[in-house]
Amino acid sequence: MYILVAILIFAILIFVHELGHFMAARAGGIGVREFAIGMGPKILKRQKGETLYSLRVLPIGGFCAMVGEDEDSEDPKAFTNRPIPARIITLFAGSLMNILLAIVLVSMLIFSFGEPTTTLDEVEETSSAAALGLAPGDTILAINGQKVKKWEDVSNIILEINEDLPADGAAPTATVLYKNAAGEQKTIEVTLYKPTEDDYYKIGITSRYGKSVGLFFRSFGYGTQSCLNMMKMMYSTIGQLFTGKASVNELTGPVGIVKAVEESQKEGLIYVIQLAALISLNLGIVNLLPLPALDGGRIVFQIIRIFTGKRVSDELEGKIHLVGIVLLFALMIYITVIDVDRFILN
Repeated sequence: MYILVAILIFAILIFVHELGHFMAARAGGIGVREFAIGMGPKILKRQKGETLYSLRVLPIGGFCAMVGEDEDSEDPKAFTNRPIPARIITLFAGSLMNILLAIVLVSMLIFSFGEPTTTLDEVEETSSAAALGLAPGDTILAINGQKVKKWEDVSNIILEINEDLPADGAAPTATVLYKNAAGEQKTIEVTLYKPTEDDYYKIGITSRYGKSVGLFFRSFGYGTQSCLNMMKMMYSTIGQLFTGKASVNELTGPVGIVKAVEESQKEGLIYVIQLAALISLNLGIVNLLPLPALDGGRIVFQIIRIFTGKRVSDELEGKIHLVGIVLLFALMIYITVIDVDRFILN
């Protein structure tokens, strides 16, 4: 079952990537000969205008074959005859779609979980707060005279208390204003405690998660920030590969990804979606690397042509990308061998 899930993830991510190229090409006046989902022999096909839309037998991969993409052509709609900005946007659009998909998936997960509210979900039974009547369902209004509008305010106030502890070593206290389930406002003086000696002082309360219309829109901001943080980590890892601080042996390929899908499926749908978002983000980032055969390498050549014109011929660029494809396949085979030894043989 997990193999089918892995194939479905690959198929969706590659479809989204190629769809980005396709939409940008059409918008930029670049002709598209074929837009294919899957690889191998065609099982379904339909000609619409100049473009052949096809579904192929192997549900892995896909492509957007543009007119004059890797060859000289007199067609005004050929990739090489369109303005360079249109070419760059078309090349960039595939990775952009994968990054946007990752943001959407992460945002969906954030919204599905909800966000912490100022209403309490649990109160530690042995805490001073519970003894004084604070209970699940109560809403925190203020602590030490500081208004609480969101759960982050509670965390920040507790952090401030821990940074200014009593000189005599006694446990700190806090004045808590709250509203109970009956709508009554009450004030209590609670004594904070440490769960362990190495921990920090806490009131002993946890937040109840909730959803709102505002969260639906905020979740996209949270999702974008989360993906940006993951992208920084990915670029850092890639940089370590080039500087020798990380080894190629630490990378994983299709076999490793299938294994990750198997593990995430055991945990549930949420973890599968989270993994799909991570893979989509990786696909977008890796494709933008300035290496031959990748979209990033092709973009570099378009930028070079801004300054050199036709001195870098289509034929020369095609040969360089061909070498890049061979090297990428060699790397993929090497990583696959490592993955087989790591995940199957051992």
